[in-house]
Amino acid sequence: MQRSGGSNGMDEATRDAARGVAVEARGLARRFGAHVALAELDLRIEPGEAFGLLGANGAGKTTFLRLVTGFLLPSAGRVAVDGRSPVDDPRGVSRRLGFVAETTRLYPELRVRRLLGFVAGARGLAGADARRRADEALARFGLEGVADRPVGHLSKGFQQRVNLAQAFLHDPPLVLVDEPTSGLDPLQQAEVRGALGALRGRRTLVLCTHDLGEARALTERVGVLHRGRLVALGPTAELLGGADPLALFRGERGAA
Repeated sequence: MQRSGGSNGMDEATRDAARGVAVEARGLARRFGAHVALAELDLRIEPGEAFGLLGANGAGKTTFLRLVTGFLLPSAGRVAVDGRSPVDDPRGVSRRLGFVAETTRLYPELRVRRLLGFVAGARGLAGADARRRADEALARFGLEGVADRPVGHLSKGFQQRVNLAQAFLHDPPLVLVDEPTSGLDPLQQAEVRGALGALRGRRTLVLCTHDLGEARALTERVGVLHRGRLVALGPTAELLGGADPLALFRGERGAA
């Protein structure tokens, strides 16, 4: 059920922003002492694909994202974003991705607009370009009305919008999202899912979640991790349309 395909390189970070870039892992593993968080993962995510990585808490989803971003180094194997290694070319990879962590780690004392300006500067944007990108992010995620309020004074739903806005500031072709609606109320969940749904076909989206409804709504293909191992991979409708899709979370191969 796994797709295959050739690699289409990208000379500049923005060239393929309208369709996304590929993510490829080969023998990717991460251990913490005797604990195997991710075991010999082979996976290719195609440019422009909306891909879901599913699994119970502790299955290895966040570990995979942190290996892609370069926040963690692999114990074995390799991972590449558009052919670039986060170990060998961290800046090149950073320019090509936006990361929305499960827990928002924002500066609570900064006002929203100032925070986005700070993030823009950290990503190499300056002057009128930085201001334009910040204004676009405020508009895209409905933050104009709270732009001059401290982040720490916002509801969790608005803080998650700020988290999404910072990830999109530099218009990345790849967006990594970790449990984006965890702890949000139903209206806030719908807003966040709407923003992510608008990416389909325009960016590469990698969504880590244990919410099957979220995966059905936002992805076209999914992989399931169980205790660090990929136990299923295929079209979302096929894998999550079986009689007992939760069996996949228990590591029962072919259960769907």
